[in-house]
Amino acid sequence: MLHGMDQPTFTDCLDRLGANPDYLLPIGHNKAKISLKALEENHKQGKLILVSAITPTPSGEGKTTISIGLAQGIQALGKKVCLALRQPSMGPVFGRKGGATGGGKSIIVPTEEINMHFTGDFHAITSAHNLISAVIDNALYFRTINLDERKVTWKRVMDMNDRCLRSIIVGLNKQGIPRETSFDITPASEIMACLCLATSYADMRKRIDRIVIGFTSDNQPVFAKELGITGAIMALLKDAMMPNIVRSLEGVPCFLHGGPFANIAHGCNSILATRMALRYGDYAVTEAGFAFDLGAEKFLDIKCRQAELSPDAIVIVATARALKMHGGVALADLKIPNVKAIQVGLENLAAHLDAASNYQRPIVVAINKFVDDDEQELQAIRDFCQQRGVDCAVADIFAQGGSGGTELAEKVIAATHKPCPEFKPLYDVNMSVEEKIQTIATKIYGASGVEYTAAAKKKLALFEASGLANQPVCMAKTQNSLTDNPKLLGRPKNFTITVRDFEIANGAGFLVALCGEIMRMPALPRVPNATQINLDENGIIHGV
Repeated sequence: MLHGMDQPTFTDCLDRLGANPDYLLPIGHNKAKISLKALEENHKQGKLILVSAITPTPSGEGKTTISIGLAQGIQALGKKVCLALRQPSMGPVFGRKGGATGGGKSIIVPTEEINMHFTGDFHAITSAHNLISAVIDNALYFRTINLDERKVTWKRVMDMNDRCLRSIIVGLNKQGIPRETSFDITPASEIMACLCLATSYADMRKRIDRIVIGFTSDNQPVFAKELGITGAIMALLKDAMMPNIVRSLEGVPCFLHGGPFANIAHGCNSILATRMALRYGDYAVTEAGFAFDLGAEKFLDIKCRQAELSPDAIVIVATARALKMHGGVALADLKIPNVKAIQVGLENLAAHLDAASNYQRPIVVAINKFVDDDEQELQAIRDFCQQRGVDCAVADIFAQGGSGGTELAEKVIAATHKPCPEFKPLYDVNMSVEEKIQTIATKIYGASGVEYTAAAKKKLALFEASGLANQPVCMAKTQNSLTDNPKLLGRPKNFTITVRDFEIANGAGFLVALCGEIMRMPALPRVPNATQINLDENGIIHGV
């Protein structure tokens, strides 16, 4: 029995989930892992709801908050619903962004633990990744592998923002083979991507084996299986492969698992967590960020393609504040009503609606309400959506939780039951790499074309000659613009996307195209969020 809708316990949440207790591995009193065996027993398939957003701004769009509030709204209507979300990375927690567990009355708990070490999954992924790195350098030192030290593509990772690690030299002082390399942040690790796209332990093992760690002197790919440590890596990832279970403030079960960024990786929680949510809920709410052009496109063209998933509805989150910024209003002036700026900024929402229409799924716009929003501005957004023939609802879920999201929930539930054609990704995987990128750039970003640097062309030629390029493409570009220039807000016209380099994620099953100045190791701001975090004498964390 619930102790009351306002303060359900974690035990209440697990009771609501209805999973076989034999498959649950409790971790303390407020979180648990669930065995992959649960997927073998439960074959129910709920409705899949994908939440994404317009191009993010410093004002905040609240995509995760809407995902949680929407799920709570669905629950308030008496439906069984589960969340499937990404784990936060400690890099942004201590950097610029802060925590990532929702906000107000639409959060997942235990918030501080989730934003810190949580169940140790990120540590396991980091350790597994760096074990490969250590064995590579050891094999180079003893000359036990046919691998050119100048052509090692495998880097090291850590779950922290650190610009100084973007370029390093290892093996100095006769302790190894000197070579240039770098660190990525753990969410950009290919081990993270493999874990999030794997469907079983056996599938994960195959993915690790086929990871490309570098090339021989005559440009033949060298695979991780040649290191002979796949078993050790699997041992490190045994528990990390199992999805985590936490709850929302109102007791919605949440499978919180995996955390690749969408600007430098594929931006989705694990397939295993999504499948758990679909098996245990009549409705499963998941998110893909940052915006539709990054996270949602990759969810649909990479994750859904590999997992044979098909979303039943797409939700695009917008705020009056963000639309005003896209309309030219400065951050300091966002509280001043400005319907004209809203109307200009709505072009950004239009771009994402156009992009989403390529997938032929019902779309609902969720307006995340802030306390000081002007009613005329909200009405301008409603009018725009009505003119577009798109369902729209204002969600006051930060202040009211699920009760403030029931209108949105009703419209999203209705959308999931609308007939739609068989799901098809945006492009055929057998198209050339250039054709795939051209399709993404023109149909999703609105670009007029794509350019390639000499370095990108050389790297692509290497991958093509090695038979590695016939895979989906994961675009790594800024989240702050539809273009690869973070300063261009709104809906820019007549721009080109520049691909400056390529990386191969053969284990994950995609090619990474690096665009603009995007970095796979973020940096800290002048004043990191870490300066605001503290632990009091009662062991309570503040400032996350």
